[in-house]
Amino acid sequence: MKTLAKKSWFGGVLAGAAVAVVALLAAGPFAARAAKPEGQKMMLAHNVFFTLKESNEKNRRKLVDACNKYLSDHPGTVFYAAGTVSDLDREVNDRDFDVGLHIVFKDRAAHDVYQDAAKHQQFIAENKDGWSKVRVFDSDVSTPAK
Repeated sequence: MKTLAKKSWFGGVLAGAAVAVVALLAAGPFAARAAKPEGQKMMLAHNVFFTLKESNEKNRRKLVDACNKYLSDHPGTVFYAAGTVSDLDREVNDRDFDVGLHIVFKDRAAHDVYQDAAKHQQFIAENKDGWSKVRVFDSDVSTPAK
């Protein structure tokens, strides 16, 4: 009897754990999204960090120039900047990139148009061979209500 009770209890714990894992997997990475401010239209911040195959000043400058040429003037852009990794070297700084691109779009629709724009596609085609890694961080953002 004691063995059966232990097996039933253990089986219940395993079943409960399995249900919890399935629920977490089903919720995915979007489960932790912050609530959007009520009545505020959200902008989309598109931050891209490029690591170059050959990291040197000439190649970093070439990529920043390409960003400026192809990515700086798209419809719906609220803010644009491109530049090289800062020399700040604090414990919290992630310096595993060469060039950072920062664009804030007025909304998701403007971002989606940008993704398919000919100038964006040309930028990728002309520069992708020089990249060893690209990381993209997109955020829904807003300014504080006043």
